[in-house]
Amino acid sequence: MLLEEITMEQFQKGLELTQSVIVPFGSVEEHGLHLPLGTDTIHVYELARLTAGLRPVFVTAPLWYGLCRSTKQHPGTVGISSETLKAVTKDMCVSLYDQGLRNFVLISGHAGGTHMASILDAADRLTETLQDSRFAVLSVLDLVAMLPEGKVDTPGDAHAGEVETSLMKHLRPEWVRGTSSREFPSFPRFIIARNKLKFWPGGVWGDPARASSEKGKEILELEAQMLSDIIEELENFQD
Repeated sequence: MLLEEITMEQFQKGLELTQSVIVPFGSVEEHGLHLPLGTDTIHVYELARLTAGLRPVFVTAPLWYGLCRSTKQHPGTVGISSETLKAVTKDMCVSLYDQGLRNFVLISGHAGGTHMASILDAADRLTETLQDSRFAVLSVLDLVAMLPEGKVDTPGDAHAGEVETSLMKHLRPEWVRGTSSREFPSFPRFIIARNKLKFWPGGVWGDPARASSEKGKEILELEAQMLSDIIEELENFQD
């Protein structure tokens, strides 16, 4: 059930079927020379939509902006701060809780470490204040890591490479502009680089040349089934 599509009456009836909700987080961020800035958000929202076809679950409209630390100097990246991300996450979840939702799946199409830590911290604090709530926090990269062996050919593929290019070739083929060079950036250990473009010039982490629409369709369907299983686990979780 997509919140932007249903009426308040449909929402009330939906609560009789489920108290679970998927909250998709994305970003407006560079994705090499070939993928659109909205790739992360498109991926995670289409994944949530597909999952909602497998089981009763509410899906919120996606949060389009995220914390983009390593890519903030690349053209087109528009980010928000950790403080803003935490505040929006808390406000959204409190409002959803007040509407009767209890099981929250916070899933992000943008998997940056600082970004995910901010969402996780917000969720952890919410578990302390929202009685009988349950939270799961994950990124799409967590699901990719759970794919059966052999589904992804590029070791370490993470950003605008084989997986994301495959997904966009399936979901928005008209938005894919050719390809980009294979790239595996290496940032200095422990040191915060001021000139991030020096260490990651192309904005790719993987190999887009190995992508295909067929692979994207298969990956998305597998991700949806795994996400559905996670929702079921969350709904039955006791601690």
